[in-house]
Amino acid sequence: MKPAKLMAISSAFIVALVLGACSGEKEEVELSDQQESAMVERLAPDGEVALASEVSAAPAASSGGSRSGEEVYNTKCTACHATGAAGAPKTGVADDWTDRIAKGMDVLYASAISGLNGMPPKGLCMDCSDDELKAAVDHMLAQ
Repeated sequence: MKPAKLMAISSAFIVALVLGACSGEKEEVELSDQQESAMVERLAPDGEVALASEVSAAPAASSGGSRSGEEVYNTKCTACHATGAAGAPKTGVADDWTDRIAKGMDVLYASAISGLNGMPPKGLCMDCSDDELKAAVDHMLAQ
């Protein structure tokens, strides 16, 4: 026999042997109610996907109205503005804000909404309204 033919026959025999071993019937696994519910919980999706056309209102609007400047600052802005990350002016450090305030509040608000330098638009608070962002700026300046 030629070596190539011998190799092909040997390979076919090994594949048949492996498939035969894998195809044996197994008993069905019976789960208790507790095991079943634990499995369902583990396999449940973490969230749901919704198309923009299926969503009727923005999250801020559905949560009962606009958030205060302090709330927006504490949940969205503090990560950068408390530490000065990426060159953000620090809350409570007047020297960081002097030049920005000198340009006027409209420019300061526009920067918060549209982004500037290292700050992305809306500081990545995409569910914040323009008024909420303005209130957050006012809150930072009051500090």
